[in-house]
Amino acid sequence: MFIVGKDTEKDQIRQAMKDLWELLTEEQQLFLMKHVSLERFKKSEFIYHEKETPEHLFCLVKGKVKIFKEGIGGRPQIVRMAKPQGFFGYRAGFVGDHYSTSSAAFDTATVCQIPLPVIKTIIRDNNDVAIYFIKQLASLLGHADEQTVNLTQKHIRGRLAEALLRLKNKYGTEEDGKTLSICLSREDLANLSNMTTSNAIRTLSAFASEELISIDGKSIILLDEPKLLKISKNG
Repeated sequence: MFIVGKDTEKDQIRQAMKDLWELLTEEQQLFLMKHVSLERFKKSEFIYHEKETPEHLFCLVKGKVKIFKEGIGGRPQIVRMAKPQGFFGYRAGFVGDHYSTSSAAFDTATVCQIPLPVIKTIIRDNNDVAIYFIKQLASLLGHADEQTVNLTQKHIRGRLAEALLRLKNKYGTEEDGKTLSICLSREDLANLSNMTTSNAIRTLSAFASEELISIDGKSIILLDEPKLLKISKNG
C-alpha cells in the first residue's frame, strides 16, 4: 500500500472514480486525495475477507476482481464481479457490519482505498454524493434479485450462457470483438454459474460442439451471441 503522491497516480484515481469526483467540491477533492491510497494485488490475492471489520471503501482502478461468499462445504459462490472504475466492498462499512463476502483479484489488480471515516464525512457534507451511493446500492439490489432468479430457476445451459454474456458486458472483448477479455478457470466459471466444475466443463464442451463458442486454453470466443442470448432467456 502507498499513499498517492505522483501526478500519474492522482490521474489514475480521478479517472477511476470520475463520476464521484465530479460531485465533489474542490475542498473535498483535496481532502479525499490526502487520505486515499493505492494497493496492487496479485492474482488470487485477497482484498478483504468475509467476517472482517471494514475499514475502507474500494474502487477498482485496473484489473479484475471477484466478490464471493463461502457456501456449504466451503464451496465459494461468486456473487458478482467488480466493475472497472467502480466501487465495491462498502455496504458492510456503511451499516457498521462485518463483511458478508470476500473479494480477491482474478489477475493483477490495482485498487484505490478510501478510509470509511473519510467517505462518511464527505457523504454527510454533500447530498449529491449520498444520492450517488444510494443509487449504487439500489442498482446492486436489483441485480442481486435478478441473479437470485437466474441461479435458482435456470437450467445449467441457461446459467452458463448468462454468465458468459455477463462477462462480456462487464469486461468486454479483445480486438476481434469475440474473445472475452477475461480468462477464468473452469472452477471460477462454475462458481459464477452455480454449478459443479465438471458440469461447467461438459456444458462448455457442448456449446463448443454446437459452435456457439470456441475454446482456446482458458480463452473463450463467443461465436453466436444471439443463440447464447436465447439460451440464457429461455433458461
